[in-house]
Amino acid sequence: MKIKRALISVYDKTNITDLASFLTQQQTEILSTGNTYKALSDAGIKTQEVSDYTQFPEILGGRVKTLHPKIHGGILCNREKHKTEMQNLGVEPIDLLITNLYPFWETVNSGSNEEQIIEQIDIGGVALIRAAAKNFHFTSVISSTQDYEALKAEMIKNNNETTLEYRKHLATKAFALTAHYDSNIHSWFLSQSKNNELPEFFALYGHKAQELRYGENPHQKAAFYSNQFTKYPLEKIHGKELSYNNIVDIESALNIISEFEEPAAVIIKHNNPCGVAIGDNALEAYEKALSCDEISSFGGIVALNREIDLKLAEKLNEIFLEVVIAPSVNNEALKILQRKKNLRVIIHKSFQQNVKYQIKNVVGGFLVQENNNHTIKAEEMSRVTECTTTEKEKEDLIFAWKICKHVKSNAIVIAKDGCAIGIGAGQTSRIDSVNIAVKKAGEECKGAVLASDAFFPFPDSIVESTKHGITAIIQPGGSLKDQDVIKAANENKIAMFFTGVRSFFH
Repeated sequence: MKIKRALISVYDKTNITDLASFLTQQQTEILSTGNTYKALSDAGIKTQEVSDYTQFPEILGGRVKTLHPKIHGGILCNREKHKTEMQNLGVEPIDLLITNLYPFWETVNSGSNEEQIIEQIDIGGVALIRAAAKNFHFTSVISSTQDYEALKAEMIKNNNETTLEYRKHLATKAFALTAHYDSNIHSWFLSQSKNNELPEFFALYGHKAQELRYGENPHQKAAFYSNQFTKYPLEKIHGKELSYNNIVDIESALNIISEFEEPAAVIIKHNNPCGVAIGDNALEAYEKALSCDEISSFGGIVALNREIDLKLAEKLNEIFLEVVIAPSVNNEALKILQRKKNLRVIIHKSFQQNVKYQIKNVVGGFLVQENNNHTIKAEEMSRVTECTTTEKEKEDLIFAWKICKHVKSNAIVIAKDGCAIGIGAGQTSRIDSVNIAVKKAGEECKGAVLASDAFFPFPDSIVESTKHGITAIIQPGGSLKDQDVIKAANENKIAMFFTGVRSFFH
């Protein structure tokens, strides 16, 4: 399809004068709107303003510029079928649309007020893009500044024409853009709603922000898709590119570290924590976390909620790690970490969870649930046994409970002195998870506490825990055999608390 006439109406004017200059060299007539017209005219590029072409002015402060039959008719017409009607109406075909949309999501993220945000909901641009994309048999639509060079190459290669295959490719991108754009608007309206019900429609769109080397395994392709028109929202300051597994594990690490206000360290391996601890400072927290399972920590991901200094960097460098993530790294520490050429060093400014929903693909669609943001205080724990605990044991119980909800079910966490000393994850029976956790903890079990993400179906886990010196247990309760479990705890002089809340993680 020959490009005889183009409409240019862009918010982002990056490289637009260069592209328009190219089009005029190809003998393409240019229509443009408002500020775009001014930018092109100031650059000496011949263009006709849309309001002059339509004989209708821009109105409502620029809200209505291109919503006119001569514009949309020119974009949507079938060059053969509608030829006579177009001639009678004085409507000229528009072969090329170049536009981009108001920065709605950037305005939301800038902290603007509601009025400013609503003004950045693009109407005319979306209508133009959809019209041109629908009529891809005749009209080319460029909806991204990144496509300018490819358009030039296409036109040069095809003697000022575009191929049907290329136009269909552009239409596919255009509809993806408008779907993504509208999904962000929908998400913003949902965030303003006081209705706590899951929405009737759940929009899930993303922009491919980063190609990944491969997926979970080398034979699987993968990419990171952002729903906020951004790159992956962490700053890598050193090391190789992030992999699919890195990003999955970083997410787990950040979810756990966000549970703590005091200095804390988390070590993740295969999406499960193998070390978690709090301390008086980041170095102490990391050393305690590492002591939980130094073997499993090899090749893991470390997250901290305090700055990495020189001493901590030297300690981190003692073993092979894939990723280190912290809110900041001082210059001396960074030089130490950079000795490991492939170690990814990531900066994350905020460790607060901000994801409202969790999403999982299943056959025929996807599942959506609220994020598990449950927390518990000491006074909210319900003691169901005769034995009581010290304040320190209660602190360790809450510490273990915070971690347990981030461990794959069935999950058991044994903790002592603000340190996870044994973690049993992902087993098909709870007693197996207990056995793994006590084996990891070894002699340190004596005087430690234990958390379980769900109820104990039988007393066997209580008996096994007692054998290894566990003094207190926290669990949801709710089993048909709760009384048998409580009886076993009393007989073995072990304290037990119910939370009333299950924390499965699959």
